[in-house]
Amino acid sequence: MRCVIARFPFDLFKHEVEASMKGIKPEPVTGESVIISRRVYPVKQVGEVITRQDRRDFTAGEVTRALGRLGFTCRSVPAPSAPVELSPMEAASAALGTPGQDA
Repeated sequence: MRCVIARFPFDLFKHEVEASMKGIKPEPVTGESVIISRRVYPVKQVGEVITRQDRRDFTAGEVTRALGRLGFTCRSVPAPSAPVELSPMEAASAALGTPGQDA
């Protein structure tokens, strides 16, 4: 499949991407990720390996689109959950603790 990443055209095939990532240890995932051969890789790491470009040269979205079109499962960054605001009564109750609880 032909795709453009960082203004450069690439002919990518699923089996070639899998072969390129074979033996490469996944880095810790902090953003968007992709599952390749039952391993979860950061999208930027995969993009760097398959394009041989610096990670700063392309966006995670470009690589995610290309890998998704190849049939890989891509995951986006989970949205941060909104903090639960307690009512004044609930906050006071939480501060005091429950009966029988040692302070």
